[in-house]
Amino acid sequence: MDRQQMVGTIQSALSGVLERDVPGVSEETRFFDDLHLDSTSILELLMALEEEVGFTVDPEEIDMDDFVSVATFIDYLERVQTT
Repeated sequence: MDRQQMVGTIQSALSGVLERDVPGVSEETRFFDDLHLDSTSILELLMALEEEVGFTVDPEEIDMDDFVSVATFIDYLERVQTT
């Protein structure tokens, strides 16, 4: 899955987690500042994407710096998919 497809997948998962349409998501979209997510929402997003994208989250290795924006989150997903 390329980065643009991943943005679309994240946008879809965000809509499910937030129970509303989330238009205009891009790599620059910030989870906390733009979408007003909290840590619980981030965990819900991770769970929603685990099966879809095919990665496993180790809660001990979660670093909030990976969840600043869609771009940093995609970087995180690319790292965990290759390990």
